[in-house]
Amino acid sequence: MNAARSGAYRPLADRLRPTTLDEIVGQRHLVGPDAALRRALAAGNPHSMILWGPPGTGKTTLARLVASTADAQFIAISAVLAGVKEIRAAVERAQASRGTRNTVLFLDEVHRFNKAQQDTFLPYVEDGTFVFIGATTENPSFEVNNALLSRARVYVLKSLEAADLDALLDRALADPRGLGGTGLRLEPDARELLIAAADGDARRMLNLLETAADLATPAQGGRVLSGETLRGAIGTATLRFDKGGENFYDQISALHKAVRGSDPDAALYWLCRMFAGGCDPLYIARRALRMASEDIGNADPRALTLALEACAIYERLGSPEGELAIAQAIVFLACAAKSNAVYVAYQAATEDAKRYGSLEVPMHLRNAPTRLMKELGYSKGYRYAHDEPDAYAAGERYLPEGLPERRYYVPAPRGLEIKIAEALDARRARDRGARGGSRGE
Repeated sequence: MNAARSGAYRPLADRLRPTTLDEIVGQRHLVGPDAALRRALAAGNPHSMILWGPPGTGKTTLARLVASTADAQFIAISAVLAGVKEIRAAVERAQASRGTRNTVLFLDEVHRFNKAQQDTFLPYVEDGTFVFIGATTENPSFEVNNALLSRARVYVLKSLEAADLDALLDRALADPRGLGGTGLRLEPDARELLIAAADGDARRMLNLLETAADLATPAQGGRVLSGETLRGAIGTATLRFDKGGENFYDQISALHKAVRGSDPDAALYWLCRMFAGGCDPLYIARRALRMASEDIGNADPRALTLALEACAIYERLGSPEGELAIAQAIVFLACAAKSNAVYVAYQAATEDAKRYGSLEVPMHLRNAPTRLMKELGYSKGYRYAHDEPDAYAAGERYLPEGLPERRYYVPAPRGLEIKIAEALDARRARDRGARGGSRGE
């Protein structure tokens, strides 16, 4: 009888789930011969932990093995489905077995619980009712509250490398629990395609293999899965990209740093990675505006204009044509002269604005639209720059009394800011002459 029809079906990934630490593929830094976690588990002393890593890297498997190596009761709940009732039932089970058997409580996707829900576990972790293991794809620093984090050790799981996935494929094709005995063989291009489509996710690879296995072509001694057949079964592979999650911010950070570092090739790569993962192109276009202002500034003012135009072009054309305009802007930003002088100046001026409070606007700089205001001295002594030589009122001061002389903006020796610096230096020299050297800068 067909296993699926009989209700006995188990996905290939579940059937091949490791039952010992030695069967785990990858994560050698955690379960290798000399790894700290392996030594702790071998001693039979499990401890509370947070397992942080991408999907399909073995978080659930590792949690189960922690329990089995310690001969502990294993209780698994998912933060996606669990509520107060499920948490209470898990605690009661752990309390019922306390004194006779240890309990490992595994909370999958712990980041989906709010801080108050996470707090409910604290007293039971504290008094040893159970060993707590949380699994998350998000950064625990942001998603797990400090009290729980302080009572658990964080272990980082890594995406599986191609060699790890290749070894897992061999096991899937040979192991009786998997496809062993079915005579299924993979052509080289099919194997390569499957590993690439997995994108470091073992579960994803095994699910794709199981789906495509039924499409394999009969051949002598079994069946053969070709690259062409597998490509049709896979369809369009989606790269790992969690909108708004840790992976999202890592990639936009890499893109920004590549632009700042003047590497157009790396910038294009990260841009296309984000596009392929489903990122909203307008989000990247808006970030390009920030890059143009923060990292290029007046060294090449065209950067801001081009980034703004890329936003407008995408809004008018949409996908996929609009992405090219964003790519053009990103490449230009990466190649442009760099200066963060305006960014630094803005931060410094903001700090002074907060530090010195509400300093009065000098009388000569105030507007005087009424006769009373003129009688009170508003605007008195103001020098209209356009009436001065070269449209510059040498020696005039525009900062409020009580604020020392400041030079927030220091142009970088690159691009247009070279000319800007020369002009500012000339004007400051005229200021010194007009003030008779009595005022410093």
